[in-house]
Amino acid sequence: MEFGLFLEFPLREGGTQKEAFQDCFALADEAEALGVDSLWLAEYHFNAGRVLSAPVTIASSLATRTKRVRIGLAVLCLPLGNPVRIAEEIATLDHISEGRVEFGVGRGTFPNVHEGYNVPFHESRDRFEEFLEVIVKAWTTESFSFQGKYVECHDLVVEPKPWQTPHPPIHVGVTSAESFPIMGTLGYSILINPSRVFALSELAPYIDEYRQAWKKAGHSGKAKVGLRVPVYLADTAEKAYSEPQESAMFSVGRLGNRVGQYAQYGGTTGDWQAESDRILAMSYDDWLRDKVVYGTPEAVVDRLEQLREELSLDQIMFEVNYGSQIPQDRQINTLRLMMENVAPKLR
Repeated sequence: MEFGLFLEFPLREGGTQKEAFQDCFALADEAEALGVDSLWLAEYHFNAGRVLSAPVTIASSLATRTKRVRIGLAVLCLPLGNPVRIAEEIATLDHISEGRVEFGVGRGTFPNVHEGYNVPFHESRDRFEEFLEVIVKAWTTESFSFQGKYVECHDLVVEPKPWQTPHPPIHVGVTSAESFPIMGTLGYSILINPSRVFALSELAPYIDEYRQAWKKAGHSGKAKVGLRVPVYLADTAEKAYSEPQESAMFSVGRLGNRVGQYAQYGGTTGDWQAESDRILAMSYDDWLRDKVVYGTPEAVVDRLEQLREELSLDQIMFEVNYGSQIPQDRQINTLRLMMENVAPKLR
């Protein structure tokens, strides 16, 4: 199983934006030294508390300060940009990193992000599928033309082509039940973020549906499944329980309230009010059971092994600062325990 570190570039309480960048670059350096397989960058807009609005720029910086670790986007919100420009920038990043890019993409979850870019949210799924098609064509053909609902171009020659052949691995972020069979049919690897909709124990049938759709569509190879999950490690069970509690519950409240804001919003999928109510009703112990993996190294090995077997996982994308309030030294400690005491037993 592969191990990737998920980064949000959050602001510490009382900290500065400058320190947010410094802290996450320090985490990335430590991850490279400890043998993490990949670094994954979120994309946030109009969401107070994070400074990760330009992930491709940050990925370029990581590419020049690291030598080995792969650099992923989790996820780049395709409907917000121009697909031809995105193809150029990601291909350039692939050359800067000498072929270490993992291209994680999604349509974006929250309507206010799209509105801030003057993109109607109800168009996001169609834009996502069309834009991804354009990007792949730009990477894999010498010149191409395209006539779509949102994109029209004629005889374009897009350069550079990616370092990797035919292009960087493509992963699609999945946050809703409807997306699993769609992505299986399209033949893309998936990155699952269960925080808004799913308990970890509820994912197995959706992953099975994804793999069945992959097989039915005739795709070769194995469908690759990654899971984003908060992790906290400490040398005693008591510390692993108590130390991250305040940060976790802050995140629960923030997520639940934000989901509830869009309960009556058109163009969304799922019952956002029910999802909000469910999140806000969960206790810390509920969250520990259903959403995160906290514990001693031994307990975390057991839990991740269970998830790997139940969900047929290929990758864990773990975050060490869930809720943005965990001190830097404890984040580093979790990262070290993860790579020294947990990962070797699961690889």
